[in-house]
Amino acid sequence: MSIKVLELHHHGIRIDPTADAVAEARRFYVDVLGIPLDSKRPDIPGVPGLWLDVGEGPQSAQIHLMGAAGKSPPARSDTEDPTIPHVALAVEDIVETRRELDAQGVAYWQIDGLVGADSQQVFLRDPFGNMIELHQIGTCRCNQAARD
Repeated sequence: MSIKVLELHHHGIRIDPTADAVAEARRFYVDVLGIPLDSKRPDIPGVPGLWLDVGEGPQSAQIHLMGAAGKSPPARSDTEDPTIPHVALAVEDIVETRRELDAQGVAYWQIDGLVGADSQQVFLRDPFGNMIELHQIGTCRCNQAARD
């Protein structure tokens, strides 16, 4: 059996954590590219940044700019760090997703409650080393449908 991926939610990009860099990123992405800012990004302790809305409606997604240098505060290790560039996908059932990953012998790690009390984020690597985040549909502000 395979995991049921429902939506592309966000692409995570790491930026310098300084206030000047976050302001520069805001100017570039909002003022130059015209991508609207999600003003209700949750506070992630030790990870300044911006969430940007790409597209409109239920198929919209986000770009998450995450300020970090070296190992970020929510990281479990140098390689288990949610600020490492990644793509995030929403799954139908995060509990079933973990069961399926276990059954297939796929290594992953998890962070609970980072972007909301009920959030569960599962991180894994594809065969080429790219980081993938999986999370329960409806627990992220990543598309407009989740905010309505």
